[in-house]
Amino acid sequence: MIRDTEIIGRIRQGDKGQFESLFRSSYVSLVKYAKTLVKDHDTAEEIVQDLFFRLWQDREKLNIESSLNGYLFRAVHNRCLHWMDHNRVVGKYAHEMTYRQTENAENPADIILFKELQLKIARVLERLPERCSKIFCMNRFEGLKYAEIAEKLSVSVKTVEANMGRALKEFRKALTEK
Repeated sequence: MIRDTEIIGRIRQGDKGQFESLFRSSYVSLVKYAKTLVKDHDTAEEIVQDLFFRLWQDREKLNIESSLNGYLFRAVHNRCLHWMDHNRVVGKYAHEMTYRQTENAENPADIILFKELQLKIARVLERLPERCSKIFCMNRFEGLKYAEIAEKLSVSVKTVEANMGRALKEFRKALTEK
């Protein structure tokens, strides 16, 4: 049986086979754990996949002092907490926007329609995976261009485009439902 330090060393040196082995042996249990925290399977999978993506991307800097398994579960835990915080911020923002818009509305029917629209938007943002929701908010609420988002999140412009496409598809679906 290979020790954690040897596994970490091999991954740090770019051993794809060792990395894939770690991924395969840990993925299911990490997703199950994440799902207990975020209560959504797709989000749990995205959190774990993103963790492994970042591990591989930053493998040369990988420095794990504790057990590898403990490190992975702690990292998933922290990422889940971050995701929950992010969702609270999105919800708060949607609530503030609703409040501001209802203050300026003149017609009670407009107020009701606007509140329903804001609720649909908040629901779609909650359903989206964290990175997808974050990219959408950065583009639509903060006014950032795709290239700026890609640079801030250290992803490709194609990744930003794909996530925006997914978000917009979900919004179209939600807004056409009666």
